[in-house]
Amino acid sequence: MNPNEIIRHELIGLSAKISKAHNNSLFGLKGIVIDESRNTITLANGERKIVVPKDVATFRLTLKDGTIVQVDGNRLVGRPESRLKTKVRRW
Repeated sequence: MNPNEIIRHELIGLSAKISKAHNNSLFGLKGIVIDESRNTITLANGERKIVVPKDVATFRLTLKDGTIVQVDGNRLVGRPESRLKTKVRRW
């Protein structure tokens, strides 16, 4: 998995932490990505499931090889299967 093209990859199964958020109650939440929809990411933290809107947070994702990638949630908005087809623009 190439960290530069993280938005084109599957996020389910990755460890995630919210590093920035418009809502202060979301800041610092972490868990494993268990589901992803068009506008939300669901994190599992033990017995607790947290549904986080993509467009209000910045996610710090840990890849399988231990690489940490920070991604603005606005770049993740969209259905996962449609996001795979998009071209990656460097911002």
